[in-house]
Amino acid sequence: MAVDKAMLLAMMAAAKDVRERAYAPYSGFKVGAAVLGGSGKKVYLGCNVENASYGLSLCAERVAISRAISEGEKTISAVVIVGGEKAPARPCGACLQVMAEFAPRDEPLVIATVAEDMSYDVHTLDEYLPMRFELE
Repeated sequence: MAVDKAMLLAMMAAAKDVRERAYAPYSGFKVGAAVLGGSGKKVYLGCNVENASYGLSLCAERVAISRAISEGEKTISAVVIVGGEKAPARPCGACLQVMAEFAPRDEPLVIATVAEDMSYDVHTLDEYLPMRFELE
């Protein structure tokens, strides 16, 4: 499914809003994410949730993807990440691999990363993670 600019802008606004609900008492780095389900019917939101045991922290992208899958989506078409810094926040390797699990191989997954001034970059999953792990 192709993702148009209007959809990306709407997802950016939603990710920016959900970012305010992030639980980030340790890093102070709040992140919001919006994920477009592969059906194109709904956008799923998530924010980062930190934990005193750092390894148990959840990234916003994985929260949003988990919501999409738990609500019946089988694939995802786009991910928007708002990190609130001067430069767009990039997804971590764990999030990229989770995206790869639910991104159709025949259609590029669009990933938009957004800075606090709402400037953004758009890349595909293949640009970020050209050698993903996957079942064959």
